[in-house]
Amino acid sequence: MWEAAIKDFKAFLQLEKSLAKASVEAYLHDVSLLNDFFSQQYPQLSLEAIKLSHLNEFIVSVAQKKFTASSQARLISGIKSFFLYLLIENIITADPSELLGAPKIERNLPDVLNIEEINQLFAGIDHSTPEGQRNRAILETMYSSGLRVSEVIKLTISNLFLDVGYIRVLGKGNKERLIPIGDEASKHIRLYSENIRNSLTPKKGQEDILFLNRRGSGLSRVWIFNIIKDAALKSGITKNIHPHTLRHSFATHLIEGGANLRAVQEMLGHESITTTELYTHLDQRFLRETLQKYHPRFH
Repeated sequence: MWEAAIKDFKAFLQLEKSLAKASVEAYLHDVSLLNDFFSQQYPQLSLEAIKLSHLNEFIVSVAQKKFTASSQARLISGIKSFFLYLLIENIITADPSELLGAPKIERNLPDVLNIEEINQLFAGIDHSTPEGQRNRAILETMYSSGLRVSEVIKLTISNLFLDVGYIRVLGKGNKERLIPIGDEASKHIRLYSENIRNSLTPKKGQEDILFLNRRGSGLSRVWIFNIIKDAALKSGITKNIHPHTLRHSFATHLIEGGANLRAVQEMLGHESITTTELYTHLDQRFLRETLQKYHPRFH
């Protein structure tokens, strides 16, 4: 019963939801923990007979194993997805996880750079070297279009449409999206492509990858991390920044400027609007700081 349901759930995640391998494995891990619990506590209970009370027992057992609040929340999300799938496939007639509550998680707002710090960061790059020209193009692209690290290192020449101001990126779950790219980023991509990239001999299989190292291979996530850390160090920025900081800054600056939340969601490639809503909290903080700084009665 469980084995067949889990096998079909895996196929659903891979084929219908088009989730990445790591995401599929995370969901299956959640369901396997649930399966283990019922195998031990309620071995004769069918999937149809599972009630909310049983799931609450499971969550209590998980909490006793010192799972963090965020781990519990992710686990509950996986379980809810599993039961929703069972409901869709008519394996069960009611979803027992519908009212299953997740623990409250304190959401730490990510560090962002203001516009002056973004300019300061870019100024910390040595443009006299080939690597410096490449690095400037990378950071400009990440900030201009809000790319994840995985998206910028996979960015291909064939997916650049700079003449019309767009790039196509491959996001989570191999989902493609078309994103606008700014003039400044386009300019630096062209400079890099014409002056540096054209003189490199790409390794086999890397011919279409835009950003390469001097040996013609694509860059790693760690490489991008080091590029940003080095630029921050040389520019004198003391904030704890990482590759995602540019993505956070991209979204925050759009929201602060009055951008539509749905448009930002689309550009970031967020599956759920609730993920994008994090940036409205950043915006509220920005508004409060503005009031405190400039309003005569807000001190």
